Amino acid sequence: MGRLFSLIVITGLLYGGLYFYYGVSVKQAIEQQLDARGLTALEVERVDYGPLAPASTDTRVSATVLYRGAEATLDIRVIGHPIFSDEIRLELDGLQALRLTIGGG
Repeated sequence: MGRLFSLIVITGLLYGGLYFYYGVSVKQAIEQQLDARGLTALEVERVDYGPLAPASTDTRVSATVLYRGAEATLDIRVIGHPIFSDEIRLELDGLQALRLTIGGG
């Protein structure tokens, strides 16, 4: 029983690390795509994805990008695995939200 519990804990820790690193990899891939298109002024603030995203090669993520006083949330489809494959493809599914700050210092 103790070995089973240890195995479950170790598996959970490994998947937690994979989950965290998946987010870092997707954020870097989005930033590279923005830089390649000349949109260096955009800053990727965060990337949100489901709990099973690291276990899939075709998933959808939400990325929040900032530009001066504007914040937009984009729906992006990730085809391929950013950690385990050499090539991934990012497709813009749509604009989820756009927020503007007027008169902010």
